[in-house]
Amino acid sequence: MSSTTLASAPASCCFTGVKHFGTPVGRVVDLGGLETYISEPKEQGPQKIVMLFLADVWGSLWINNKLLQDYFASVGYYVLGPDYLFGDAVPNHPPDFDRHTWAKTKLKPARDAFPKWLEAVKEIHGTENTKYCAVGYCFGAPFVMELAATDFIEAGALAHPAFLDESHFEDLKKPLLLCCAEEDHTFPLPSRRRAEDILVERKANYYFQIFAGIKHGFAVRGNPDVEQERWSKEECARTVDRWFKRFAGSE
Repeated sequence: MSSTTLASAPASCCFTGVKHFGTPVGRVVDLGGLETYISEPKEQGPQKIVMLFLADVWGSLWINNKLLQDYFASVGYYVLGPDYLFGDAVPNHPPDFDRHTWAKTKLKPARDAFPKWLEAVKEIHGTENTKYCAVGYCFGAPFVMELAATDFIEAGALAHPAFLDESHFEDLKKPLLLCCAEEDHTFPLPSRRRAEDILVERKANYYFQIFAGIKHGFAVRGNPDVEQERWSKEECARTVDRWFKRFAGSE
């Protein structure tokens, strides 16, 4: 039986945004065959929380995403951001490149590479004191949902997701946070409502956060000079932190 699409493939809204400025503090290593951005907390408590940072089409190695990963590290997470776009993320293309064709070709290679990367993560970071959580932005959403259908992670979080259908919500086992833009052609209002209907029917543990006057991409590429965009971006990140700490047992 086919499953109705709720969050579509990346569209024009996924390819625009504001570049942020700062000095990343993490490092890039090869992990399971993928270049991976690693940002570590300054202090690690008795419970090691590894955050899998599954980036949008701009990639985990883009400045905005590096700074966002550094934020999560600053509040206590060991953050791992795989470059499952293999150096071929949006910032490495001219503005007029064929986005539609590009987007269609990227998901399968990323999916194919992800299991090996995840095994490497578990081999290096898996201990009796390690707990995992996963956050996905746009392109990264299906990876989170598939992990959240297992017992591997404690909780998942999405921001303006892409590539989701009803089955992702029907198969959910773990708590799920959804940080959503009021205006999102990729995950529009009817789809959000259908997703919520499924979550209610399944008695899932979920939390929807909808930001008024905000468009798709805000959690990564919002304009820091626009107060509503800046606050929405920062509040989404703060909520992800609180959501994960609730279920990873560090509070």
